[in-house]
Order: sequence, then structure tokens, then C-alpha cells
Amino acid sequence: MTTADPEGAPGGLRERKKKRTRDALIRSALELFTTRGYEETTVDDIAEAAGVSQRTFFRYFAGKEAVAFSVHDLVEDHFLDAFEARPDGEPPLTALRRAVSVTWDTFGEAVGETVEPGLHMRMYQVIESTPALLATAMCRSAELEDRLVRDIARRAGTDPVADLRPRVLVAAFTGVMRMTGRIWGAGPDASAEALRRLTERHLDAIGPALALDGPAPEA
Repeated sequence: MTTADPEGAPGGLRERKKKRTRDALIRSALELFTTRGYEETTVDDIAEAAGVSQRTFFRYFAGKEAVAFSVHDLVEDHFLDAFEARPDGEPPLTALRRAVSVTWDTFGEAVGETVEPGLHMRMYQVIESTPALLATAMCRSAELEDRLVRDIARRAGTDPVADLRPRVLVAAFTGVMRMTGRIWGAGPDASAEALRRLTERHLDAIGPALALDGPAPEA
């Protein structure tokens, strides 16, 4: 006889308990990182705040860095899903730009199941202002770039090694994303809406900037 809700099945009791524990660790970690500081927070601090043992922490995360980027991973996956859903015939820069808009439109829904969106935005600022995390973010960005280059080259039916255009386009896109993150992190408005406005305004300037013709976009 089978049960209607087997513990190990997706959505089963065991999986729900594991998700609650993981989410509790993420929330505790991000709260500590954003109030106490990343370097000043230990794994023991996070485990204690979440009400679990250090051993339990390491069942879910390899270390502080992994939990620091956990929601960032979720948002990045959400963006990649939105990009891959764009029609193949769409110009790549348009597809990237629209995928960003879709990600922002559903940002609260994607993040809200794990943490309060405002906490994720505060953690974004911690990453931007913590050298060790910023260095990791740059390495992770390179991995994202490689994935986007391969997908854009596939859509265009070209070889990403012989044809430089996909890599140059992705470099411009991710460069703008990193630049706007730095500008936003140093600015007075830490809201998600402020970052969205800043990001979309700069993304809209990529085409004119590469062409270097026509009127300059407004600052």
C-alpha cells in the first residue's frame, strides 16, 4: 500500500522539512551578513541562529560563501530560464534585454519563497562591498558569460570560437550589469526598483554606444 505523500518524494514531508531547514539557514546567514558583516559572521553563528548544528549546516552548504550566493544563484537561474524561453529568431541583445525585464517582473515571486526580497537586495550590497565576495562574483560572472555565449552562438548558427561576435556582445551585456551594480551599490537608494531603473537605462544604451552614432542617451 502506498501513501499519498511519501516522505522522499518531491513535495513530500521529508523534502518540505529539508527546504524549511535550508531556507532557515539562508535567512539566518543573510540577516547576519547584512547586520554584522560577512567576515565577522561564522558558520557556528549561522547554525545557532537557525537553530541547527554545525553538522547540519554542512549538509546543505559547503561554507559561508555558498550560502552567501544562494539567493543570487536562484535569481541567476531565473534569468537564464527567461533567456532560454526567448524565441530563437529574436536578436540576441533584444532577447537578453527582455529576459532581464521578465526577471525583474517576477523577482519577488522567485525570491520571496526563500527570503524577503529586501534582504536579498541588502545582501547584494554586502557582496559589492566585500572584496572576497566581489572576487567570487567576478569568477561566477565568467561562468555565466560562457553559458550565454554558447547559447547565443547556437541561436545564430555560428561557432563561438571562430566568430567573436557572441562573446563581444555578452561581454558588453555583463559589463553593463556589473557596472550598474557598482553604481547602485554606491548610491543613496538601495531599493530593487532603483537598481531596475538604472540597469534598464544602461542596457538601452548598449546599441547606441556600440554604434557611436545618433544622439547620446540621457544620463
